[in-house]
Amino acid sequence: MPVLHHFSEDPTITRFEPHVPATNPTHRPGVWAIDDEHAPVYWFPRDCPRVSAWPRTTEETERFRLAWTTTAHRVHAIEHAWFDRVATTTVYRYDLPTDPFARLPEAWGQWFAEVAVEPVAVVRLPHLVGLHIDAGIELRLVPSLWPLRDLAVSDEWDFSIVRMQNAEPRSR
Repeated sequence: MPVLHHFSEDPTITRFEPHVPATNPTHRPGVWAIDDEHAPVYWFPRDCPRVSAWPRTTEETERFRLAWTTTAHRVHAIEHAWFDRVATTTVYRYDLPTDPFARLPEAWGQWFAEVAVEPVAVVRLPHLVGLHIDAGIELRLVPSLWPLRDLAVSDEWDFSIVRMQNAEPRSR
């Protein structure tokens, strides 16, 4: 089983209690975690809208690089208005015990527990832009996420779209 994490701007969490997410009120209560491979999609302030994409296999890499015009192994994008927050926010990575979690089959990299979970460690991440640079992730600043959101939604590569309700409205 992989190492699991939760990311938060709050450095004082001592216990994660099961809850129903506000964005999905029909979901059963739980605690969510993310594995190492997918953790970079959470190297942002919580409410920051973002689009991320990456090839899953060697076969997908060439199509990914052509479509995204990049040599990076991953692309993350945020809107211009969020850059200062990303550049100045400290996020905390909570390392979690793996025993209570089961993989969510509908979401690669995400894990779910129906019981309260206490973290085993907390790691301060004060330089979110630097994390992207060190990991070789292309961090794009764009006026609108919508064109990249439309490109990301594909079966040709993996993707993550987070907090689009906080993005600038789609232009007509």
